Amino acid sequence: MSRIFLAGGTGIIGQSLVPLLRGAGHFVVGTTRSGEGKAKLEAMGIDAVIINVFDAEALRAAVTAAAPDVLIHQLTDLAAGIDPAAPEEAIRRNAHLRREGTANVVAAARTAGVKRMIAQSIAWAYAPKPLPFIESDPLDVNATGSRAISILDGIVPLENAVLDQNDFEGFVLRYGQLYGPGTWSAEPDGSAPVHVEAAAYAAFLAVDHGRPGAYNIADPGGAVAIDRAVRELGWRRDYRRHDQA
Repeated sequence: MSRIFLAGGTGIIGQSLVPLLRGAGHFVVGTTRSGEGKAKLEAMGIDAVIINVFDAEALRAAVTAAAPDVLIHQLTDLAAGIDPAAPEEAIRRNAHLRREGTANVVAAARTAGVKRMIAQSIAWAYAPKPLPFIESDPLDVNATGSRAISILDGIVPLENAVLDQNDFEGFVLRYGQLYGPGTWSAEPDGSAPVHVEAAAYAAFLAVDHGRPGAYNIADPGGAVAIDRAVRELGWRRDYRRHDQA
């Protein structure tokens, strides 16, 4: 069993992930930005701390106090959705969290002596090429417009911070477009959709399985190949929590 610090415990994936971690007997500390979120996490049976990821000192203290073996980074800034009237504002906010917030999370993980870090990325950041995309394909560093904001200002620095270091085992899970309870779509949508509970299951598996690096997490037959996740993590795209009840 591991001690786990879950950054983003009240997020869409975090809420599906907590029961999996608890069910496996892990000790979990989850983060939230509000008292309401803290109460929700505690009701789910885990410890909780109210943290602003941009407060690097407070974050470092919280992670150090939790003394985790594994840190899972599921933070985003998309809870309010993307306003069609000003879409770039939300995209910039989320990229800022992925860039600056992730840097703070990585620094805290390093200080606390974390052995493994698992971070959320996206599966639609690859440079154009014949499909399917595999994890070794380059990201779209020549993107323009809002796509450049998301990839160059957010995803590239996030993945570099997690993968390009030697202090802990770094994993990035490149999730496809989420669907299912609590997401923006009830049914599969996009070039590489993935059910939210299957996405959470990938993070759960990465606690104890796989080699460091990037993993595509999406339904089969779409824009990305998922062979590595199936082979190394033992991931199942059809996983649903009710199947385990």
